[in-house]
Parts: sequence; structure tokens; C-alpha cells
Amino acid sequence: MPKVSVIVPFYNVEGYIEKCLDTLVNQTLEDIEIILVNDGSKDNSILIAKKFLENYPKKIVYLEKENGGLSDARNFGIPYAKGEYIAFLDSDDYVEKNMYEEMYNLAKKENSDMVQCNFYWEYIDKNKKKIGDMQKYSNKKELITKGRVEAWNKLIKREILENEEIRFPKGLRYEDVEFTYKLAPYLEKVSFIDKPFIHYIQRQNSISNSQNERTAEIFDILDNVIKYYKEKNIYEEYKNELEYIYVKTVFCRSLLRMTKIENVEVRRKIIRKNMAKC
Repeated sequence: MPKVSVIVPFYNVEGYIEKCLDTLVNQTLEDIEIILVNDGSKDNSILIAKKFLENYPKKIVYLEKENGGLSDARNFGIPYAKGEYIAFLDSDDYVEKNMYEEMYNLAKKENSDMVQCNFYWEYIDKNKKKIGDMQKYSNKKELITKGRVEAWNKLIKREILENEEIRFPKGLRYEDVEFTYKLAPYLEKVSFIDKPFIHYIQRQNSISNSQNERTAEIFDILDNVIKYYKEKNIYEEYKNELEYIYVKTVFCRSLLRMTKIENVEVRRKIIRKNMAKC
């Protein structure tokens, strides 16, 4: 059994994937499994990925599927993972070469269900980077109200994802929000490394930096989370925390994103929808 399985979906990232994979195959943690999921890519990403597969056949598992988006590709890769822990990495980002060794060692030392690290915000056009804001929390409820929801800066015990069948929502933005909030009730022990191991590349044309009508999908995500907690009969236990993040989303995070929608008619429509959630 590998110690860590890293799931890396890719789609048309020929300018980034080589650097990403180079930092993975050269990890100081030798017992690592890299699961590449070709999500219907149509550029030279495929050739680059297959070249790495040829050079590192014992480390890389190569999968192909029709294009279905990031969530679908991550979900597709999970059943193939054999590692004790699972990590997710976006193919346009890259990592420090000691990342997974240090995270895994801490996970074993503290018997953690999840380990979280810090990261760099790396701006291509501005040629600069800054260290992210490390958010620590001491229990499951604080994870919901205080924790960062990114999936790619975490090491997660695989058996939890398997036993609870937790997956990413297909076809929606903000997939990490739903995934993390569904995962939260099952994390008995979370550990932290306040080191910036990940280089989170900021591209102007990336989905996360583009605001349009799909910005309102955050409410589908939050509704999915609340529905999940009710189905699992744990809603009352976490009701206050779920209400808190819903209100915080309406009045802060999402409202700010919606004001950045360039199309005036769409912006007004989405803001009205946002305010109707109050």
C-alpha cells in the first residue's frame, strides 16, 4: 500500500502540468502514488503526462475519461487510489518537494484523520507571491466556521472517504466547499503544518477568478450541504454553524464576488437572488 495517493486531474494545461508533475515525481516521500486523470484534454498535456508515465511507471497511474469537469475527474480517480492517505492537486499548481513526507509523518505521529498545510498565492502576471492565511481550528464545528475549504492543501485518510462515500459535487462551482463541509463531521483529529508547501497559481482566466451567472451556484452548494446533514440526522448538532456560514456567504463572500460580474443585467439578477436568501 502506498503511503500517499495524489489525484491530479488535468484538462488543457500544457503550460503548467510539466512543472506540477516534476515536483510530484521528485517528492522526498518515495512511497507515493500519482493518479493522473485526463479529463478529455485536447492539447499537449496528454503527451507530457504520458512521457512522465513512461519515465515513472511505478509511481504514476494514468486514467482517461470524457470531459466532465474538476469534480468529476477527482471522483473518477478516488476508487483507483490505494494510499493510506489521499491528496488532491490541481494540475496548474506545484508543490515543495518535501510536502507529502512532512505531512504524512505528522499524520502518523498524531494519528490524524487530516493534515492541512499553508500555501503561496503565486501571481504570474505580477511576478510575486504571498503566503496564505493559515486557519487553525480545534474541533469539527470550528472547521465549518473558521477553516479553509480548499481540498488541495490537505492530506485525508482514505478510509474516511471510502466509508462515508464523500465525493465532490459534479457540474457545480465551489466544489471544495461542499466536499469539506460534508467531510467535517468525520474528522476526529486534524493536524496543521504552518509551512507554505503549495504554489497556488493565480491565472486571470481561471474559473475561480471569473465571475458570471455561475457565481450563484454557491447557494446550490450550501443547500446540498444542509440537505446532507439532515439526511445523516446531524443537522441539529451543527445547525448554528451551518446557519453562520450561510449568512456569512450571503452578506460577505458571495455578495462581493457578485459585484464583480461585468454584465450589468446578470449582476443585478444574481444580487437580487442573493438578497432573497436573507
